[in-house]
Order: sequence, then C-alpha cells, then structure tokens
Amino acid sequence: MDRVLNTALTAMRGSMARQTTTAHNLANANTTGFRAEVANATSMWINGQTYNSRVQSSEQVLGADMREGSVTQTGNPLDVAMEGDALLAVQASDGSEAYTRRGDLKLSDTGLMTTGDGLPVIGQAGPITVPAYNSISISKDGGIWIVPQGGDAAQPIQVDKLKLASPVGSDVAKGLDGLFREINGGALPEDPLASVMPEALEGSNVNATSMLVQMIEASRAWETQVKMIDTAKQMDDGGASLMRLPD
Repeated sequence: MDRVLNTALTAMRGSMARQTTTAHNLANANTTGFRAEVANATSMWINGQTYNSRVQSSEQVLGADMREGSVTQTGNPLDVAMEGDALLAVQASDGSEAYTRRGDLKLSDTGLMTTGDGLPVIGQAGPITVPAYNSISISKDGGIWIVPQGGDAAQPIQVDKLKLASPVGSDVAKGLDGLFREINGGALPEDPLASVMPEALEGSNVNATSMLVQMIEASRAWETQVKMIDTAKQMDDGGASLMRLPD
C-alpha cells in the first residue's frame, strides 16, 4: 500500500513543480527578451538502511527554450534586438558577468548604461558609461556612437561597444534571476560575428496558449493522484475490515 502512496506523492510533487514553471513562464509572457524555462523530471532513489526499493521523481528547471521571440521596431535609439543566438553581457547583482537577451537599454543620470531591469551593460572594459551627448545610436555590430554636446553632427565618435557573446560550444545555464551564466563560473568570449538589430526589441518567446494547456494538464494530473490516494485509503479500509475478528 505504501508503494501506491509513494507513487502518488511523487507525481503530486512533479505536478506542483510543473505548475510553478508554467506560472513563471506565463507571468513573463510580455517580458522583453524572456526565454521560456524548460523543466524535466529525473529519478532519485530513496536511500535506506537496507536495499533501495523506492524511487521519487525530482523535477527542476534544466534549461530554456532558446527560440527567438518576435521582433518589434520601436524607433528608440537605445533599443537593440540580438540576432541569432547572440547574448548581451551584463553585470549581475553579485558582480559576476552574466548574459541576457533583454535589449531595452537605458542611461542613468550619471551616464551608466543598464538594461530595463537595472543591470549594468558590459562593454570592452567593464560597465559602459556614456558621456553627455547631442545624439546617440547603436550600430549593427554593437558599437555605441554619439555626437558629443557641441560637437559636429557629421563626425560622431564611438565611445564603447556592447559585449556580445555566443553560447554555442559552451555550457550555459539559466539561473533563478533569469540570466544565463557559464556553468563553470567563467565568462564567455566575445563573438566577433554577433550582431544586433538597432531600434528594435525582441519579445518573450513564451507561447501563452501552450502554457495554459500545460497548466490544465498539470492540474488534472494532480486531481488524478488525489483520487489514487483516496482509492488506496478505501482499499486499506476494506482490507482492515476483512481482518477484523467477529464479535
């Protein structure tokens, strides 16, 4: 009987984990550059003092769906959409180098360039700082060009360049903060062939319809396991009544 309950419990935990991942993806259906999380289940033996006889399912986020999202032209000179598999290097909250597809760039009052969620953007020599300017633009190769205040509009200067990296050939994983990192803690090399689409933004690649279907499937799977537990209880009560001695 305990095997039935263990099986149901394991399935219910998997359904909860699947619901969590699906809900997180749905919540970011409109987040710029968001990559849908992909969860998978693995088997884990329950260790005991004798031989291993029980297995539980452990479901966790193992990666992300790296398909490109839809691109929208914005006309904003600070917006960029990464092309192909390119990733934009940013400084994470812990100071380490991480990577994102989010290209809604902004400038603080001090000229520090950040993403829309406030992470400093990394250039050729660390976080990018842009001096005062009359106009600014970002070229296809990630170069940041400005016309300084009082400068000649016909002679823009390049102040820095976005660090664009490619995950191809490296072990990259998505963290809980939504950023990509090299698994061993290193930094990805700059990709000289990477490019961006200026004045455009890439949206989330979450398919809301598919996520809703997955949420319904997980909910029904939960209900099925609850019924299994109820059936196991009825079977246990029936067996106990058969074993009861007559008065």
